[in-house]
Amino acid sequence: MVGNPDFQTISGQDQAPELQEIETPEGELHLRFFITDAQEFALPATGIRRIIEYAPDHISPVPNVSPLLLGTLNEQGRVIWVADLGQFLGHAKPMNTDRAEIPVIAVEEQGTMLGLAVNKIIGTDWLDIDALKAITNPADAMAPFLKGEWPIGSDQSLRLLDHIAILRSARWVV
Repeated sequence: MVGNPDFQTISGQDQAPELQEIETPEGELHLRFFITDAQEFALPATGIRRIIEYAPDHISPVPNVSPLLLGTLNEQGRVIWVADLGQFLGHAKPMNTDRAEIPVIAVEEQGTMLGLAVNKIIGTDWLDIDALKAITNPADAMAPFLKGEWPIGSDQSLRLLDHIAILRSARWVV
């Protein structure tokens, strides 16, 4: 290996390798997703247990439970309740389950796990918590579960959800 010309320096002199500057992300890591085609939301990555996509027929309906719940699924031997996050936040129209797969964000707090079915997952992003703004006039059904929003366009915003408030909500009781 020492005799390999790739490891030898030019004219026998030691040279310092070029240092690449690594950018340190600012803010906290969040998962961004859409509940409807027009409403974008985020959840802190620290509260997310896993992100999964299942065919609708893998979510087993359960009778006599809250209409906000689509049913349960079995993920690695653990039963996870799956909720329609859009309806939970006050959207009148139920999630379209006539598609190949439904993205589900499994959030967990103190051993309680809940799958939040969403329309589309965008990906992760580092977001500055200090830039979070208060929401003016949020919908009543949504207000208890919002921490704030980031403006992302002239008339659009990215709203931050509180996964703990969602998990502890009384709305899950029939």
